[in-house]
Amino acid sequence: MPKIVLLWTDAAVWLLVIALLAYAWVVVRNPNLSANWRKVFRDAPALASSLVLALCLLVTLADSVHYRLPLPHAEGAPAGLVAYDTRTRSLLDAGLSRLIDSREVTYSRPLAYVSFTKETVTATDGRAERVAPRLKHGGVHLTKPEQQWGQDVLLRAGLGLLKGAMLATILVGLLLACLARSRQSTLGEALASVWRNEGEIPWRAAVWTIVVLALLIGAVISLMGGYHVLGTDTTGNDVLYQALKSIRTAFVIGSLATVATLPLAVVLGIMAGYFGGWVDEVIQYMYTVLSSVPNVLLIAACVLMVQVFLDTHPDLFETAVERADLKLFLLCTVLGLTGWAGLCRLLRGETLKLRELDYVQAANAFGVSHTRIMLRHIFPNVAHLMLIVTVLEFSSLILYEAVLSYVGVGVDPSMNSFGGMINFARKEMSRDPVVWWSFAAAFGFMVTVVLAANLFADGVRDAFDPRARSFRPRLAIRPPASSTR
Repeated sequence: MPKIVLLWTDAAVWLLVIALLAYAWVVVRNPNLSANWRKVFRDAPALASSLVLALCLLVTLADSVHYRLPLPHAEGAPAGLVAYDTRTRSLLDAGLSRLIDSREVTYSRPLAYVSFTKETVTATDGRAERVAPRLKHGGVHLTKPEQQWGQDVLLRAGLGLLKGAMLATILVGLLLACLARSRQSTLGEALASVWRNEGEIPWRAAVWTIVVLALLIGAVISLMGGYHVLGTDTTGNDVLYQALKSIRTAFVIGSLATVATLPLAVVLGIMAGYFGGWVDEVIQYMYTVLSSVPNVLLIAACVLMVQVFLDTHPDLFETAVERADLKLFLLCTVLGLTGWAGLCRLLRGETLKLRELDYVQAANAFGVSHTRIMLRHIFPNVAHLMLIVTVLEFSSLILYEAVLSYVGVGVDPSMNSFGGMINFARKEMSRDPVVWWSFAAAFGFMVTVVLAANLFADGVRDAFDPRARSFRPRLAIRPPASSTR
C-alpha cells in the first residue's frame, strides 16, 4: 500500500474545495444569491471561462493527492519493516507517467523525432559530420521517420480529434438531457433552443467551449503517446508535463494568497469604518505605511527570511517535495499578509456609509452590541465587495508569482511554475537557433488561465456590483409547436 503524504498546500486546497461546496449549497438555498449568480452565467465569456477554470481545478485536485510507493523488500531486512520511495508522486503524475518516463538527453522540438542538439559522428568515408541523433522516446516507433513522420502525426491527430469529438458528444448529450428534463421538453427541442441561443443562460457558448476543449484534449492525448507535444527542455524533461504541473502552483498561489488577505482586510476595514476615531486613525496609519513600502521588496525580504529558516532546519522534512511545498505555503501567507491594504481601504469606505443608515442607527438605539451589528448588519452588506475583489485578485496574484519566480524569490526551483519556466527559458531565448517552445508553452498556459480568470471576474463584477451591472437582453425560449395550436 502506498503511503499517503498530506502536504500543507494539499490540505489547504481541499479545505477550500469544501468551503466552495458549502458556499454553493448556501447559494442554492438563498434566492438573492442564486439570482446574482445566474446573472454571472448569463454572460457568455464568463460561462465559457468558468468551464476552463473548472478543468484547471480538476488538474489541481488531481495534483493535490500525494503518495509514496513502497520499495521492494530488501534481503535481510526485518519482515515488518516497509521502506518507501523518496519520490513523492501525485494522481496527476500517475496519469502522466509516460511523459515522466520519456526523458530525453537534452532539447527536442515539439513533435520531433530527432534531437535539437547535433552531435559529431564519423561517416563511413572517415569524414566528421554534424547530425541530429534520434530521440530515445519521441518517434521511436518510426522505422523510416523521414517518410513516416508526417503521415503518423496526421493519423494520430485525426484519431485524437475523433476521440475528442466522441467525448464532446457524450458531454453535450448529458447537458441537453438535463436541459430537456428541467424544461420538460424533448431532446430535439432542447438542442434547437441551444442552437438558437435561447433562454436565460447562453448554453451555446458552453457547448462550443466543451467541444473545443474535448477536441484539444483528445488530440494532445493521442499525440503524446508517441511524441513530445511541446518538446523537451535542456534536461530532456517534457515541457507539456511541466506546464500541466504549473497549473496547480498558479491555482494555489491565486487562491490561498487571496484567502490569506481576507481576515485582516475584513476585520480591520469594518472596524475602521464602524468605530471611527482613534481606531480608524490607527488602522489607516497601518495600511498607509504598508502601502508606502514597495511590495516586491517587502515580499522578497520575507521570502528570503523564510528561505533561511528552511535551510537551517533540514531535519523537519523527509523529502524535498515537503520542503518546497512549505515554502510555497509560506509564500502564499506572505502575499496575503502584505496585500490586504487595498481591500481594507475599500471596506472601510463602504462601512462609513453603512453605519449611517437607519437600520444600523436603530440597532444602536436599542442597545445591540457592536459585535452583533458588525456581524449581522455590516458584514452581509460588504460581502459582495469581498467576492469581487477576491475574484479580481486571483489572476493578478498568478502574474505576481511569475514575476517573483523570474527574479528568483518565488517558489522553490524544484517546483514547477509558470514563472520558473519563463526564468529557465531566459537563456534559451538567447541561443542561436532560439529554443522558443519552453517560453511559448509557459506563456500560452499562463495567458489562458489568467484570461479565463479575468473574464470570469468581469462577469462576477457586473452581477454583484450595482454600479457596474450591464443587462444584456436574452431570447426567450420558444414554446413547443404543440402548445401553440
